[in-house]
Amino acid sequence: MVRYIYALATALTVSLACVTGVDAQAQHAEEYTPSVGQPGKDVVWVPTPEALVSHMLKMAKVTPKDYVMDLGSGDGRIAIAAAKEFGARATGVEYNPEMVELSQRNAKAAGVAGKVKFVKADLFQTDLSKADVITMYLLPRINLQLRSKLLALKPGTRIVSHAFDLGDWKSDDDAMIEGREAYLWIVPAKIGGHWRVSFPDDSASEPIDLSLTQNYQLFWGQAKRGDEAVDLAKPWLSGTKVRFSLPESDGNGSREFTGEVNGKRMEGTVSGGDGPPRKWVATRSR
Repeated sequence: MVRYIYALATALTVSLACVTGVDAQAQHAEEYTPSVGQPGKDVVWVPTPEALVSHMLKMAKVTPKDYVMDLGSGDGRIAIAAAKEFGARATGVEYNPEMVELSQRNAKAAGVAGKVKFVKADLFQTDLSKADVITMYLLPRINLQLRSKLLALKPGTRIVSHAFDLGDWKSDDDAMIEGREAYLWIVPAKIGGHWRVSFPDDSASEPIDLSLTQNYQLFWGQAKRGDEAVDLAKPWLSGTKVRFSLPESDGNGSREFTGEVNGKRMEGTVSGGDGPPRKWVATRSR
């Protein structure tokens, strides 16, 4: 009888200890509060002010059609704002598992748990290819390490960074909000190389050969019509949208080409000179 009572008491003690341990873990998770400046895998945690969060997403022109990925998402505020304020789907990439759990609770409290998820992952090992918008508040050396990966994303992807730039890849836009800087880049289409321009609706127009050199979203080059070569004027590239001008062969006026880049093909309309705007198509020759 004594042995039975002892065994029962021992079992109850173990059970209570297990329950107490589970409760303690749950309470610890609920009570976890990050501290500004706490170390992480690649950076320390410093939250982006709410006003700047909203402005960064506005700079990127986030819409409900967009998929936003926040790198080093911390407490989840940028991904949550993308969903709550702009209706986007969002994923936060964070290495600290406690931060991931905190972010998930924050998303639930904000009513956007169905549109936002948070993953414990290394941002260098994460697939970013499906993102329409990338947001980040990292460090200069981390930004530079990520730069080639960001440049390889689909043309038109918008990248917004709090405080730090991408080196000699100059931003397409920048802003100062409450003393803090934000930068925007739009991943440019790859247009460096040689192109053959034709005019499908105007068989009388002579084809043009373009030779283009590109450095990020900046490009320059020459156009050759027969034996005549001229420099491009006012070249401009934003994502897949392209624009440039060519002087008329007689020196009077110029023609403006506007169009869209799609891999090895460009097409759009050209205006200026005699007659209404007409279609132009360029294919990459090499």
